[in-house]
Amino acid sequence: MLNFRNDYSEGAHPNILEAMRVNNLTPVVGYGKDEHCAHAAEMIRERFNCPAADVHFLVGGTQTNLIMIAAALRSFEAVICAETGHINVHETGAVEATGHKVISVRKPDGKLTPMDIITVLRGHPDEHMVKPRMVYISQSTELGTIYTRRELELLRKVCDEQGLILYLDGARLASGMTAEDCDLMPADLPRLCDAFYIGGTKNGALFGEALVIVNPALKPDFRYMIKNQGGMLAKGWLLGMQFEGLFTGDLYFTLGRYANAMAMRLRDGLWAKGYELAYSATTNQIFAILSKDQIFELTKEVAFEFHSSWDKTHDVVRFVTSWATRAEDVDALLALL
Repeated sequence: MLNFRNDYSEGAHPNILEAMRVNNLTPVVGYGKDEHCAHAAEMIRERFNCPAADVHFLVGGTQTNLIMIAAALRSFEAVICAETGHINVHETGAVEATGHKVISVRKPDGKLTPMDIITVLRGHPDEHMVKPRMVYISQSTELGTIYTRRELELLRKVCDEQGLILYLDGARLASGMTAEDCDLMPADLPRLCDAFYIGGTKNGALFGEALVIVNPALKPDFRYMIKNQGGMLAKGWLLGMQFEGLFTGDLYFTLGRYANAMAMRLRDGLWAKGYELAYSATTNQIFAILSKDQIFELTKEVAFEFHSSWDKTHDVVRFVTSWATRAEDVDALLALL
């Protein structure tokens, strides 16, 4: 079957697999204290122009989100996010399980604005409610949309004015940062965010995310929290080595650009055939409006995901491209449609 289900169905980029093969029998120190993790962290600090940042490697996005949020917030503090945010929809209440309420805001495009933040704060005025303390955003969002530099700067401004932490989920950071309408540069993230993570699982790694903590107040004892929450991998070098590969020769963003190029090939092909899209996405997630009958037939030959209902006869489905998507597969999908 043609695979457009997600961007982590394939294994890893050959460069990463080769590095792991070559170093397979070399003994190293455990728990992320090895030379590969140290080198990868330095590569990330250099690429994102944040020499004083702490970099921690974790296995997955949910794990990264819940540990970061639990470490940053006091017991009565809460996190604000778009209703479609990953921590609100696809993490099985992991953040709430740490004792922190997720305050969601309904956003058709998946993006928060300063006014959204102010509205939430006005609705939580005193100690009889949880105290909003963190703003959670994603680049790209769960709807494939992206934040521009100006939008992120305005969020930073309101967070500074209101004493809030700004945290960016970068599960699809490579795709978001290389989108055709994105004017953000890597150095903008540590300048504008208190913490962010660089997703590897959905961009060429077997697994792994790199959490970058910029705000000095969030750094102390973070490894204690990683261990306490079950996130410390004994074979931490598996993570460090993969990020060494991703940040050698700018492979990380090259893979993101390629995934986007395949998505835009699909998007343009859909438009040429007269199809409508549910969202103006410019990253590697394409949300197409298809008839229910068409969807049923398509499931026989293509792997993809149902997203939402549209009307009595149509639904929205999600097609996702990755670093491993072939142009001929995109063309085959378009031919089926």
